[in-house]
Amino acid sequence: MKEILIQLVTAFLGSLGFSLLFNLHRRHLLFASLSGMITWGLYLLIHSFLKSPFLANLFASVFAVTLAEVLAHWRKCPATLFVIPAIIPLVPGSSLYYAMSYAVAHDLETANRYGHQTVVAALAIAAGISFVTACRELHTARK
Repeated sequence: MKEILIQLVTAFLGSLGFSLLFNLHRRHLLFASLSGMITWGLYLLIHSFLKSPFLANLFASVFAVTLAEVLAHWRKCPATLFVIPAIIPLVPGSSLYYAMSYAVAHDLETANRYGHQTVVAALAIAAGISFVTACRELHTARK
């Protein structure tokens, strides 16, 4: 339980850091940071049940983009302001780093394993974002 709490706090701080890096207005910082923390919490929950990084990333990114759309409507600003901080905790940075590190060290089998993890996570995140965006566009087109 302590490890999960540390991960949630770290997701909040990571989302906050990226929000500050992109000069997000102060009034949006809390919501953007909380969206990243909640998205990561959902990822952990789904992954604990399904044991599938692809599905956990997919469902968490669908949630993140949906939450960003709701927050954007509520706060009357572009959804991108909330999408990026919400998705940041899902970005497969460590697996990409290890893939490159092992590739440089000529351990191609291990590099391939980490590279596969990176691609799976990136595809799931992209699919989740695309799904919600397509649904929103279809809904908007019917009005």
